[in-house]
Amino acid sequence: MPAGGFSGPAPSGVVFEAKITPLVVISCIMAATGGLMFGYDVGISGGVTSMPDFLSKFFPVVYNRVEDKKAHDSNYCKYDNQGLQLFTSSLYLAGLTATFFASYTTRKLGRRLTMLIAGIFFIFGVILNAAAQDLAMLIVGRILLGCGVGFANQAVPVFLSEIAPTRIRGALNILFQLNVTIGILFANLVNYGTAKIHPWGWRLSLGLAGIPALLLTVGSILVVDTPNSLIERGRFDEGKAVLMKIRGTKNVDPEFNELVEASRIAQEVKHPFRNLLKRRNRPQLVIAVCLQIFQQFTGINAIMFYAPVLFNTLGFKNDASLYSAVITGAVNVLSTLVSIYSVDKVGRRVLLLEAGVQMSISQVVIAIILGIKLKDNGNGLSHGLAIVVVIMVCTFVSSFAWSWGPLGWLIPSETFPLETRSAGQSVTVCVNLLFTFVIAQAFLSMLCHFKFGIFIFFSSWVLVMSLFVLFLLPETKNIPIEEMTERVWKQHWYWKRFMDEEDDEDRNAKKVGKISGYHNSQL
Repeated sequence: MPAGGFSGPAPSGVVFEAKITPLVVISCIMAATGGLMFGYDVGISGGVTSMPDFLSKFFPVVYNRVEDKKAHDSNYCKYDNQGLQLFTSSLYLAGLTATFFASYTTRKLGRRLTMLIAGIFFIFGVILNAAAQDLAMLIVGRILLGCGVGFANQAVPVFLSEIAPTRIRGALNILFQLNVTIGILFANLVNYGTAKIHPWGWRLSLGLAGIPALLLTVGSILVVDTPNSLIERGRFDEGKAVLMKIRGTKNVDPEFNELVEASRIAQEVKHPFRNLLKRRNRPQLVIAVCLQIFQQFTGINAIMFYAPVLFNTLGFKNDASLYSAVITGAVNVLSTLVSIYSVDKVGRRVLLLEAGVQMSISQVVIAIILGIKLKDNGNGLSHGLAIVVVIMVCTFVSSFAWSWGPLGWLIPSETFPLETRSAGQSVTVCVNLLFTFVIAQAFLSMLCHFKFGIFIFFSSWVLVMSLFVLFLLPETKNIPIEEMTERVWKQHWYWKRFMDEEDDEDRNAKKVGKISGYHNSQL
């Protein structure tokens, strides 16, 4: 992030004066802890569910199956248990439900208060999980964490987009995704250490989620709400005062007037979800929904949720499996940095297509090794082949982290026009959490039934999504939002047929699109 200030041009031609002020930096760092919390939740569950102490207390059937060396159960089926999968997936089902309420609070109560609500949900969820005495208490804790995820994923990216100067908005959106990967890595490191603490190491793993939860809660109390949110709620003087603070200048009238106009026009759109279904918005809606479904069917969350369990299934010892999960978490973080550097240089399509080839090959190699060498009731893989599997998993994770991870969120945020952007974000988050829940709930059972074929299954989906990108996903690199219709949709061989007519509402939508910085819900 460069020091000093710059002038960011608005799409309408007006130059907005803006500096990167300490208030902006601090606010964005505090808000991004929502991503840290989400990532920690993703990463911690897989390590905890592979800990013998945790399994013996809550899932004795699974514990006996794993520990019984004479059992004739398939290597692939030792962890197949619906209750164990519910421990992971309940968070995402709760997040899906909470998103509908979070959309309302983000709009009516503000981004800051919605982040505070998320932090409070996180704290209570952490307390219940760390103190859990039975499965019901454990699941309720996960549900509360899921509510926090729903509220945080709705409010934090909006907050980051609206608080940041225009020219670093994209980088700050990927900062949220970077914090998710850091949270996963932190969770894997914690699991690696607490696995050696008997019999309460799992409680420490779940309890340390309180650190990012407290950071988000305290941060949301200390930060200011965005000018966009204040103006939207009729607090114009306060909005202008905050705008002067975060831009580091008193010369904010041009940007302030644009935000006021954006608020006026956006409020004229009475039914954003109905507008979302109109013919002219169909390309953006189809692409946003498909990207979220495809993102989950790469198989990434199956690996990130259950990495230690997966490595245990492949015959790794407990320490080795957690250690391998730490490696994949580190690769995830570093590869996300690659995306920050390259996304505006090489373009979205190139990253997605290259990653498709890399992910598909790595999954096929894993399937071949497991199919030939890992027997149902054998002792697992040899040391050399185990290393190859870890390398292939890291190859897969790295390609996802610089492509489908951040771009699955970034592309929808670039393509929805302003008057449907809030509704479009809600649909995007809901579809993502729905299919995250499906994969989390089904993966261990799929692993049991498909065996090594699970990687062929995900590899096949990678082929389908790569074809989708090749034929149906246009390039949006360096194209202003207000020019998307003319330069992207009307030029595309297929989507141009949805842009054939323009009525008064269409022209109004174009006008809305030219208002910069308002409700930019990039993820």
